[in-house]
Amino acid sequence: MSHNHDPYRKLIIALSVLIPITIAALFRVKIEGYDTSFLPPIYATINGITALLLVAGYLAIRSKRIVLHRRLMKSCIALSASFLIMYVIYHMTSDSTPYEGTGWIRGVYYFILISHIVLSVAVVPLVLITFSRALSGNFERHRALAKFALPVWLYVAVSGVIVYLMISPFYS
Repeated sequence: MSHNHDPYRKLIIALSVLIPITIAALFRVKIEGYDTSFLPPIYATINGITALLLVAGYLAIRSKRIVLHRRLMKSCIALSASFLIMYVIYHMTSDSTPYEGTGWIRGVYYFILISHIVLSVAVVPLVLITFSRALSGNFERHRALAKFALPVWLYVAVSGVIVYLMISPFYS
């Protein structure tokens, strides 16, 4: 299948551009009067579950359990979408929490945070293109891209949990 004949190409490009722009715009919106302090542990848990299901999905496809692999990957996409919704709601209703760690751990935190943010933007088109190739039955190209998409997505999921664990002592 030619790259130009991918039926999902325009949608993937649109989502890959619109999602980060929309999130950045919504971060500037502040809605007062709602206590959403319960959300960070929930969306951190969702990231952790996503990481576990990504590994399970990888193991499923390695053992030729295709239906299980499909279900797990669709679950990961749904979990990631629900994470994103909760994350945006939290940041629209809560002030940012400054990281108060000191010394070398501060540098570690910011390295993990910045790499997490950059790769979370990159993972959107990676996952969507990989998924669209599977939907289109283009499994050779699906596998080729999945070799890159999986470790990036797994890093984003795991680093999200680490960022939460590192910042959570500073929540007010």
